[in-house]
Amino acid sequence: MSNIAHYCQKCLAANPLGQDFCARCGTRLMIVVEPAAARFETGETPASSDEHLLERISSLENKFSRLTEKLERGLDLLLRQAQNSYFDRSLIKALIGLLTEDGLVQSERLERLWNDRCQKDAAEQEENVRREAFKLRILKSYRGTNDTQFEQLITEGFLLIEDKQVERGLKSLHRALDLMHDNSALLNYLGEHYFRTGNTKLARTYLTRAHDVSPGDVRLALLLGLSCADDGDPEKAKELLNRTTKLGGPSFAAHYGLGRLFAAEENWRQALLEFKRALTSRPSPEAHYVLGCLYYQLGRDSLALRHLQKAIEMDSSYGDAFYVSALIYQRSGEDSLASEAFQRAAATQVFNTDEQAKRAKSAERLFDIFGSRKKKILTGGNVRLERALREDALRAFLSSRPNSR
Repeated sequence: MSNIAHYCQKCLAANPLGQDFCARCGTRLMIVVEPAAARFETGETPASSDEHLLERISSLENKFSRLTEKLERGLDLLLRQAQNSYFDRSLIKALIGLLTEDGLVQSERLERLWNDRCQKDAAEQEENVRREAFKLRILKSYRGTNDTQFEQLITEGFLLIEDKQVERGLKSLHRALDLMHDNSALLNYLGEHYFRTGNTKLARTYLTRAHDVSPGDVRLALLLGLSCADDGDPEKAKELLNRTTKLGGPSFAAHYGLGRLFAAEENWRQALLEFKRALTSRPSPEAHYVLGCLYYQLGRDSLALRHLQKAIEMDSSYGDAFYVSALIYQRSGEDSLASEAFQRAAATQVFNTDEQAKRAKSAERLFDIFGSRKKKILTGGNVRLERALREDALRAFLSSRPNSR
């Protein structure tokens, strides 16, 4: 075996087995470099099946070697880019530290603004992808004779919306809807737009029409159920939200919506069950906060504080959670802790002194979060809860959406 060598296909020099490059000329060594049949005159000994196999192995070996070289170059570029990014970040942090020491910059606030900006940019990119997907679904769903005009209106509408000319873009989409009244994808997009912007009445109108065309769309049922709840139709809302959880599985938005509906009826036992399911579906500061509110409403202060502290641990700037904690301490006679919690709530710039005094007088209704109301019962006017609810609902069941007509 010691006499076996790997001969270079270029200079024919013998090389030890396992060596990748020729020791004499540096050529990458391969098993076979030309078809066996090419080494014989036509009509002479044909290549065997083993030789054909070796030829294929050699071809693959050559391709793999080239791919490996490209990957190595790509990895080298990535490592250099990562190193440059690290140095840039170090420089920025040093500059921020210097400016903070001089009192010109608040580092925590700057970091918060930076994170918000990154999240906003990511959301805009996600929105652009989602809008393009909607556009393709809408065009694919069209059934009619005015396909050129329909495509022109849809394209124009989405371009205007992307250019921040939302009202003009929506007018173009409404004109396209006149050409096909039952285009589920277009109705769905308009309904989602009005849902996202908080126009409950219009959202319900378009989502109802879309749901009539595509009754099996679980995500559509969720958005419609939440719109019905805020538009003052709790029975229809409960029907849709219950169907959503049965067909689509657990959802923070669905269980939270059901919890709020039961709380509005003062069915505290069922409300508590739904809020717990919402927390299990998506642990979040908002889920802990609303459970803390409910326990406060029921007079179970220790459990309320436990959930409020969880909310604060997850988000130290959650002013509402500090404020409700202050109310609990105040009710239990722990004035020093109540004062500290009030101060921390005020430090979040959510409340001022006048608001604290005003809300302390109506503490039992807890900002009217569980108060009786006909509309907007899901959030009780709480902007943060409304935002969390809408964001979760718009993300829910995206992968389970059926193809539209």
